[in-house]
Amino acid sequence: MAFSSQPILYSYFRSSCSWRVRIALALKGIAYDVVPVNLLKDGGQQFSAEFKAVNPMQQVPALKIDGITLSQSLAIIHYLEDTCPNPRLLPQDLKKRAQVRMIADHIVSGIQPLQNLSVLKQMGEKKMEWAQNCIASGFQALEQTLQHTAGRYCVGDEVSMADLCLVPQVFNAERFKVDMGPYPTITRINKALLELEAFKVSHPSLQPDTPAELRA
Repeated sequence: MAFSSQPILYSYFRSSCSWRVRIALALKGIAYDVVPVNLLKDGGQQFSAEFKAVNPMQQVPALKIDGITLSQSLAIIHYLEDTCPNPRLLPQDLKKRAQVRMIADHIVSGIQPLQNLSVLKQMGEKKMEWAQNCIASGFQALEQTLQHTAGRYCVGDEVSMADLCLVPQVFNAERFKVDMGPYPTITRINKALLELEAFKVSHPSLQPDTPAELRA
């Protein structure tokens, strides 16, 4: 699909929500420009008046595309899916499609917001322990779910929206030193996905705003 102008992604290299969208753009072969928004510098560039005009929620990602600005990673991915349906990120089979949405929601609503930067700032010295507990609790349930739905990936053998949510969340778990031993299915799927080019090029260690010391 040709765009009237190249899409612009407002992103932070380590933001798991931004990474989901970067994977989708890479899988669908959509070229885009990046405007980095540093969530830590200057007290958080997401709080600037300039960025608040882009996304009133003052969060990344935001995507300017086709004359509109979208925020919320799954809303963006759904738009990309509707406008650029190949490769498909939602299965045609309605039961599998529901499972993909269930797993994606489990991560984006049930795990990630609880260990997000804005929450961790409130936790003070307990932030590491809080993040570990939130992720471990969510992963216990997710591991159980994936044992019923997984093939090579989260749902069967095709990459789906669920996988785009899984990999960034495992990255967060590793950052917060969560013991991944109890989650062999999550670990296996994550490893398989990280071998795919779209997951490699979108990785936090390879972004325009990745600090030199964290570059791959």
